[in-house]
Amino acid sequence: MRTLNVGIASFEEMKARTLAIARGDLAPRADDPKIWFTSTESFAKVLSAKNRELLRVIAERTPESLERLATLTHRAKSNLSRTLKKMEALGLVELRRGERGRVVPRMVADSVTLNLSLKPESAGKKRPAV
Repeated sequence: MRTLNVGIASFEEMKARTLAIARGDLAPRADDPKIWFTSTESFAKVLSAKNRELLRVIAERTPESLERLATLTHRAKSNLSRTLKKMEALGLVELRRGERGRVVPRMVADSVTLNLSLKPESAGKKRPAV
């Protein structure tokens, strides 16, 4: 398993960071976030208590299909599918095709590290390459 590094920055801060990297003014480190959220609220929504419970069930019970996961979590399959697709895009889970074309959810990351700068103006400053 792996740790998913995420960051929180406004759209403007992310744009400034991307431009600074492109200009060569900022050298991203290997441990810098790969996934960014625009607010702590959007981060909290993805990793709500209900969604963390969903991830726990996937990790502990390794369901063989979305149908089985829906049964285990008492959640609608359509809602699970939407939630898991978001989590897959973030790198938390992987959705594979199993027997008879069933979608099988598997954990990819088992922890999340949050990088939250309290000094937004530092997003575009030059940092030495690591």
